[in-house]
Amino acid sequence: MKTTMERREFLKAAGAGALAGAGIFSTPRAAAQSPAASLDTTKSPRLLVGCCAYSYREELTHGAMTLEDFILKAVELNLDTVDMTVYYLKSTDPGYLENLRHLAYKNAVFFSGAACGSSMVQADAGKRADVLNQIKQWIDVTDRLGASHLRVFAGELPPDATVQQATNWVVDTMKAACNYSAPKGITLGLEDHSGVSQTADVCLEIMHRVDSPYASINLDITHFIPSATQDSYAQIAACLPYATVSHIRDKFDDGTPIDMDRVWKMYADAGHKGAMSIEYEGGPHGDPVSIGVPKLVAKVRELCRKYSTV
Repeated sequence: MKTTMERREFLKAAGAGALAGAGIFSTPRAAAQSPAASLDTTKSPRLLVGCCAYSYREELTHGAMTLEDFILKAVELNLDTVDMTVYYLKSTDPGYLENLRHLAYKNAVFFSGAACGSSMVQADAGKRADVLNQIKQWIDVTDRLGASHLRVFAGELPPDATVQQATNWVVDTMKAACNYSAPKGITLGLEDHSGVSQTADVCLEIMHRVDSPYASINLDITHFIPSATQDSYAQIAACLPYATVSHIRDKFDDGTPIDMDRVWKMYADAGHKGAMSIEYEGGPHGDPVSIGVPKLVAKVRELCRKYSTV
């Protein structure tokens, strides 16, 4: 009976023919709720094995792989989900996007979301308006793909600007973007990337002030800058109530190995539900992507099985 009800809830949330639904991935906080109230009261985590298209950036950039190939690679790797980095789309024509959606559906590959590179930290009001329009366009692309999540960036701090000014710019832009994405059922995930959003305090301030159920944190576990009061692990934990899609590597930005078991236990203790999507970096001293991606996928799969109810 439990399995039947779960399927019914998925179909209700995703809609017929949708490739990704909010029933699979984390449900964002309702505006009137506290962060703690957003967690599943049963504390039953659902951690799914995913991969970002960015992991194959060299192949996708230079034509050795297409996004169609990436979807089929997901089948080969037995992934639950893929994150469609939009840098590698051949076009945004409806027919092309719908073909990607259909190919994924036919191969039972779900889109955990899409990821754009638009940065909201812009000192000039005209540039901020332009970025908002870009994000709206990528929301439309995400909708056409049948996904329910779009990663966005805050951005680097401009010269002569303060972190508070930059935070204000992000809040204003993200509020407007969420107002546009909400009727489409698309959640925006702010990545804790290099720049002003590289601390949990800033990410949480943005979430509190945007105050939308369609605002979330695309939680990359590698990027937080340790502070005097919070190391990287504490900042990951602080952001978990707002996390949707997570980007996974096995080293922090400074090269320190990540205690992956510790991180997964934090996700499990929070009752998190979402894609643990690897974003393989490799590099000149790392394994080639043909070896590195499967190795990291295997590690993520082992941890998801250990800590997830899936």
